[in-house]
Amino acid sequence: MSGFTKFVGKAAAMDRVNVDTDQIIPKQFLKRIEKTGFGRFAFFDWRYLKNGEPNPEFELNFPENKGATILIANKNFGCGSSREHAPWALQDYGFQVVIAPSFADIFYQNCLKNGMIPIQLDSEKIEYLLNAAKNQPYNLHVNLENETVEDENGFKESFDIHPYWKKMLVNGWDEIEITLQYSTEIQDYENAAAK
Repeated sequence: MSGFTKFVGKAAAMDRVNVDTDQIIPKQFLKRIEKTGFGRFAFFDWRYLKNGEPNPEFELNFPENKGATILIANKNFGCGSSREHAPWALQDYGFQVVIAPSFADIFYQNCLKNGMIPIQLDSEKIEYLLNAAKNQPYNLHVNLENETVEDENGFKESFDIHPYWKKMLVNGWDEIEITLQYSTEIQDYENAAAK
């Protein structure tokens, strides 16, 4: 994973509550063993018509939302089953940040573990962002170091992130890389235990 302290991206609005992981990545696409290639199946049942054509009424298919890297969602985003494929699909689609008033706990953790930033803001602030993102192009600036989100129209809001996850994201580490930082100590322990 690559780390970052600041991220600027185009934001798209998905004003739906209780978007579950089966909508984010339907179960029939979970057979892949890689973490990549899921983006084309993200929101599949909403994104495509039965004949396979893009659904012109699905908000992420609107031409003005093309290339969005920040998703603004509504309450209880990522609920449902605990599939790690959901953040994989969102990342492969192009999203690096998801902003919502609330997330399902496991989805929130899966985002962090995979280098994606889930930002929780008050419903009032989300309402502003959902409306603002309807007027494209609309960019947001995420400063992970300062824990702020802002736009070019004067909106600025703070968010909370646990120091452990903040350090992981800033440095681009996953939990295996954290363990490998102690490889000398691990080797010393194994050598001592082998005697």
